[in-house]
Amino acid sequence: MTRRWSFYMDFLPVVVIIGFECIDMGLLTLFKAATLQGMNNHVFIAYAYVVGTSVLLPVTLFTRRSRVVPPLSFSIIWKSVLLGAIGCASQILGYIGINYSSPTLASAIANLVPAFTFMLAVTFRMEKLVAMSRSSNAKVIGSIISIAGAFVLTFYKGPSIMNSSSLHQPIDFLKSVNSSWAIAGIILTADYFLLSLWYILQVHILKEFPDELTLVLLYSITATIISIVVALLSVPDASAWKIGLNLSLISIVSSGIFGKLIGNIIYAWSVHLKGAVYVTSFMPFQIVISVGLGVIFLGDTLHIGSIIGATIISIGLYGVLWGKATEEIEEDVGSLESPSIENAPLLQSYRIETFEKKTNINV
Repeated sequence: MTRRWSFYMDFLPVVVIIGFECIDMGLLTLFKAATLQGMNNHVFIAYAYVVGTSVLLPVTLFTRRSRVVPPLSFSIIWKSVLLGAIGCASQILGYIGINYSSPTLASAIANLVPAFTFMLAVTFRMEKLVAMSRSSNAKVIGSIISIAGAFVLTFYKGPSIMNSSSLHQPIDFLKSVNSSWAIAGIILTADYFLLSLWYILQVHILKEFPDELTLVLLYSITATIISIVVALLSVPDASAWKIGLNLSLISIVSSGIFGKLIGNIIYAWSVHLKGAVYVTSFMPFQIVISVGLGVIFLGDTLHIGSIIGATIISIGLYGVLWGKATEEIEEDVGSLESPSIENAPLLQSYRIETFEKKTNINV
């Protein structure tokens, strides 16, 4: 018995995740341009979270009656606070790293996220790793191929295909390594480890509290409070908090609405639907998007290495998606063939009661 293809389960997550990866790379580029004009990154994060939370709060309250909202326990609240702290710390480290370097380096180091997430998922037993399973092997090999393809795209240029003035050269950035570039690499590595942990914790919370909108609201409120405190301590100068009608305002509003609001909802929905490993397997695609945006909008030169790297990444991503789909089919078939989970506690309690009755008779 095989599971039928589903638009909602199989096609929509792929389109939504890839689409938002394009938006996310655009937001990072916009942030970098705003910081070059003097905007402080801590102030930017605080304002962006304020914008996102201000929009999300009324939306969550107005749609609460139309949604089935599970009861909110103290355990869910403190886990959401922890999720907000991890997410805010990841955002702060990420923007500091980009401020020291560029979105290109950030998208290159983002290739570590699938590996970090897969290791954490296996450690916390959220993902199955069976040596003789085709689905497990496909996910592992696909992740390795995607990461390898991303590094090929980053480090190897090869001959040019389209001759134009290149304003966006990852290999030149990486050749001219200085102290700030090395520091940025370390900071971004820590950022993406926290991001992987953020995905794993989000999966755990959504299993207990399957309401993405409320979870994102609790996370956003926590992250907003933390980011404001950090910004006030880091930037006490009031003049740094003044934002005019310029690129900084556009970057803050765009990041608040698309990044902190829509992005967090999309990721929560995708993680709840498909799992953390599935969602993070698209991260190597960021470097492809970065190169594509550079060629289209910045007049960069397209090299053969970009084509080879993008092809390798696509093959690896297909392997991960195939492995995940195969695993879901195996789980669906197994759940139909095995006894229902609801009956297991009843059988177990029946055996305990029978054992107690026999013990009482013997006594």
